[in-house]
Amino acid sequence: MTHRLPAGLRWRLLLALVATAMITLGATALVLVGPLQERLRAQAADQLETDVIAAQQKFELALQQKDASKRAGDLGEALFALSFQSDARVLVGNTSLTSPGGLPPSFTDDSESLAPLGRGTLLVAVAAMNHGGTQRDLRGDTLNVAVPLYPKGKLAGVLVAERRLAEVSTVVDRVRNGLLAAGAFGLLVAVVLAIGLSSTLLRRLGRLRTIALRISREGPDVPTPHDSHRDEVGDLARTLALMQEELRRQEAARRAFVSTASHELRTPLTMLQGTMELLEEDLGDGRLDLEDAQRQVATARRELRRLSVLAEELLDLSRLDAQVPLRSEPVELGELARAVAAEFELSAREHDLRIETVPPDGPCWGRGDPDAVARVVRILLDNALRYGPPGEAVRVLVDCDERQATLDVVDRGPGIPAEEREHIFERFHRGAAAGSEGGFGLGLAIGRELARRMGGDLVLADSYGRGARFVLSLRAAAPSPGASPARDSVAAG
Repeated sequence: MTHRLPAGLRWRLLLALVATAMITLGATALVLVGPLQERLRAQAADQLETDVIAAQQKFELALQQKDASKRAGDLGEALFALSFQSDARVLVGNTSLTSPGGLPPSFTDDSESLAPLGRGTLLVAVAAMNHGGTQRDLRGDTLNVAVPLYPKGKLAGVLVAERRLAEVSTVVDRVRNGLLAAGAFGLLVAVVLAIGLSSTLLRRLGRLRTIALRISREGPDVPTPHDSHRDEVGDLARTLALMQEELRRQEAARRAFVSTASHELRTPLTMLQGTMELLEEDLGDGRLDLEDAQRQVATARRELRRLSVLAEELLDLSRLDAQVPLRSEPVELGELARAVAAEFELSAREHDLRIETVPPDGPCWGRGDPDAVARVVRILLDNALRYGPPGEAVRVLVDCDERQATLDVVDRGPGIPAEEREHIFERFHRGAAAGSEGGFGLGLAIGRELARRMGGDLVLADSYGRGARFVLSLRAAAPSPGASPARDSVAAG
């Protein structure tokens, strides 16, 4: 069956980039094109007003000339200069404006053939002469600016500049068309980028999806995905590779456990079956050898004990995996160590070992689950008695300070090889020194997980010589006001 990635991501990327480009274009047009025309028209009006005011004195000086020909020449020169500078039609009129329908004879224009005088031009000229000061009138695209003329301090006329602002509309149209062209080009680029980006992204995601599907069908031994990009998809690929490596490790551990458990279960079950068959034959023949029967019963009891340990460890694992909550209360480690050590006195004598409990100077309280703490100590003592040499002592030391409480279990056995120190806390890992009486590779893994679930830790520390030294650390706790939970827990266990 072929699995294909849905096309929704490609279209979402395409729509997102296109929408971004359109929103950017719309915002630019709203911010720029809308006010642009008004700003340009205002700037043109301000500039024309500035030019007219700057030329006002020149016209007043021309009007002061007594000689008519001299006055006409100076006015013509001033008209031409202002018209050339402002690109406007310039008119000079006297106080006798009598013909509102056209240009009165009293108006002097900067051109030889006079065009009709617009209503706006006449009105702004009258306003300037009547009210004084600079007057401005904008009708459509026609701008008029007028200032009164006061030669010798007396009103003698008015200067009017009329300018068409059609170029402002032209500039705005060009800007608008440029924005539209740029927007169309931007949309095209956005579409191309979206297609390219989505194709690359989907291709990389497709490879990861294919690997994930193969892992689900074929297991974790399929080729590991490789993506060297330093982005989220690359990080996802590396995370998938880490997950795949962890699955491989767990699968290898599971296979090792199944193989070990099968062997460990087969051996005691075979011996139990053989013992029962021999006892049944001896009983059937009526020739029971009591001493031999006792040996067979002892062997059967030992194998049953091994099966019981395996069942207990598997039950602990199932509880840990099910995240069964642990209690958090003060535990007096000194008393708990003595109580658990007492449980192992018989086993220690059978191994020709002794357990030495070194109590702290006073009560030593740690915070945790009493049952879980006792279980960790049992695991450590069982491990120490299994590997400790005959005639030696297994020491249990308890200490505490303001921050934490610790319990050390030290044996004089062969110790842990350097290459195994990082693996002894892994599930189903059995050390190279484990023989036929070795465990199932679950005890230390269970102990560390219980310790960490209680906010502490279980570590392999440097020993004071030959052997191994395991340290259980818990957070320090205030003394319990009631009965010792350590005693209750060990008694219940």
